[in-house]
Amino acid sequence: MQQLATARIFWHTPCLCALTAILTAHPLWLVPAIVLAGFGRGANGAAGPFSPAEQAWLAEAVDYAHRGVVYSLNTCFGFVGMALGALAAALPALWRQDLGVAAYRPLFALVLLGNVVNLVLIARTPERRSPSPEGRAAPRSSSGGVLGRAAENRFLRRLVALNALNGLAVGLVGPLIAYWFALRFHVGPGSIGPFLALTFVVTAVAALYMGLISRRVGLVKVVQWGRGLGLAFLVLMPLMPLYALAAGLYILRSVTNRGTVGARQALVVSVVRDERRGLAVSLNLISMMLPMAIGPTLAGAMIGAGWFITPFYIAAVLQALYVIYYGRLFGPFERQLNGQAEAA
Repeated sequence: MQQLATARIFWHTPCLCALTAILTAHPLWLVPAIVLAGFGRGANGAAGPFSPAEQAWLAEAVDYAHRGVVYSLNTCFGFVGMALGALAAALPALWRQDLGVAAYRPLFALVLLGNVVNLVLIARTPERRSPSPEGRAAPRSSSGGVLGRAAENRFLRRLVALNALNGLAVGLVGPLIAYWFALRFHVGPGSIGPFLALTFVVTAVAALYMGLISRRVGLVKVVQWGRGLGLAFLVLMPLMPLYALAAGLYILRSVTNRGTVGARQALVVSVVRDERRGLAVSLNLISMMLPMAIGPTLAGAMIGAGWFITPFYIAAVLQALYVIYYGRLFGPFERQLNGQAEAA
């Protein structure tokens, strides 16, 4: 698979979308630009539609023992970029008096510049292939052989089902969190924007730290403990009477929940063979994004009806199931990977 060739193709799309937002405000052009630019992106600095290619490429360059750290570092930089973006979103308020409704257009020039820089970096990055895929840290069956296609297919089916639970839970809370804060506590962008920027900065530090401790305790335990703590904060957050308290719990939930993104990615690319990493990461992304798209519709209807707590508790039940079954799904594979790494 030519992962970087795929990335180079896809990085042209956000450049064109940003240019469209600069040149026109007509819905006929803006709607498809927004859809294409946002496809595959989440609140974790994800690279968008070529994220599977990026993750598969990283797996080729990094061995299993170091993937937890490297993938967490990659996620860390994504969160730092999102923090800068959240702060930049306050700039149109400075230009509004001179530019009026066009005050938002210069902001997309920054988006275009960032995408062009990314395109140049991707174009100049060489793609390295492992001369011996069998020599990579791949999972082994009880007989000592590399897992076959049927075993991988079973793993991928379970991964899709597990991610569907997580995606729906994230969709119920994540996309509408700013809207929920605005209605619940009557605060505006001036209060929500800086708080989100702080959330991304703290989460970036947490992602790096979780990648480091995964070397000692294992990737599965990092994910289970992190997501478990995040579940507790999710339950408490809608009960808070003050915005500051709810915002503080949201930051803690982001730290413990999204800080595990790198560890989760590292596990997915390590379980399957080299030639199926692109497929595994693609399924990992799609099985999250499709259920996530349903969540805002359900949560929006609940919030509109005055049910401010219900979406959080439905999401909590789904994420509790995710935490329970995550260890059952990935634990055996991680033990096999660790055993092979020690024997190498």
